[in-house]
Amino acid sequence: MTQDLEIVLKDGLAAIDKAANLTDLEETEKEYIGRKGKLSEFFKKMGAATPEEKKELGQALNKVKTELEEKVESKRSLLKKAELAEKLEKEWIDVTLPGEKPKYGHVHPLTQVYKDVEQIFGQMGFAVVDGPEVESEYYNFEALNIPETHPARDMQDTFFIDKAADEKHRRLVLRTHTSPNQIRSMETYGAPLRIIVPGRVFRYEATDATHETTFDQVEGLLIDKDISLADLKGIMVEFLSRLFGKDMKVRFRPGYFPFVEPGIELDISCPFCKVNEPCKVCKGQRYIEFMGAGMVHPKVLEYGGIDPNEYQGWAFGFGLTRLAMMKYKIDDIRHLLSGDLRFNKQF
Repeated sequence: MTQDLEIVLKDGLAAIDKAANLTDLEETEKEYIGRKGKLSEFFKKMGAATPEEKKELGQALNKVKTELEEKVESKRSLLKKAELAEKLEKEWIDVTLPGEKPKYGHVHPLTQVYKDVEQIFGQMGFAVVDGPEVESEYYNFEALNIPETHPARDMQDTFFIDKAADEKHRRLVLRTHTSPNQIRSMETYGAPLRIIVPGRVFRYEATDATHETTFDQVEGLLIDKDISLADLKGIMVEFLSRLFGKDMKVRFRPGYFPFVEPGIELDISCPFCKVNEPCKVCKGQRYIEFMGAGMVHPKVLEYGGIDPNEYQGWAFGFGLTRLAMMKYKIDDIRHLLSGDLRFNKQF
């Protein structure tokens, strides 16, 4: 049995030397010293040996097993080093090369204008108010001095929702302006009041380069004692000058809106004009139309629960979408809602 054991040792050492990779070595290890390997057969035969033979055979088996295990570990170490050297040769990295620049997202121009408007008015003491996009006819029309029979109802093409509200609030609509929050804010906070209401509005109209069924607006409202349109002019000059980063001028023209009296159209000095150069935007007029505004109608104050004999105020509303188009020189409103990343990456 001892001679057979020496043969196994010799063959095992030779097989380990011949192993070309770690897989071959693992198979050789199983073949000779695994649970079902060649050495295990000798351990099984010890049961039939005499005590003297067991002692001699046990010592020989342990010596052979130890020698084979040490040879396997030595060979494994060599193969791992060879494998690592091969990988380093084939998969090396030049750490002196510049790294890849991380890709950053882009702020949508409309989002940036939202941020600028809210920041500038916030610095002037205006609170930013939000409200529901699904409104009742009461808040969208009646409480703003636009009763059902008022011809101004025809000025706005409305999306009506087929859902009944109570008798006072009548039908539900997708809000056509952010003005309903004038009434909601007056009911909630009373006077004095200084707010802006940015948000999305909806109009049922044909879509083209300058019109969309969904766009964004900013409503502004200031109510206090001894308020006049001179205050509005000062606020808007300051706001526009900060927004466009240059001195801006404004001028008033008569206008009509059911919820203000008197009503005005506010024009701003063209931010695109250059000295001694023709301007395609204003066509030489030096002013462009910007927004509607006026002193809050006494009936609107009454709807909001404020005494018009004690308080006055003015309100304005301008298109955030149009403002973004002006600031970033965007020629088609449909780009803003297209979701096209090529458009967003320009900002």
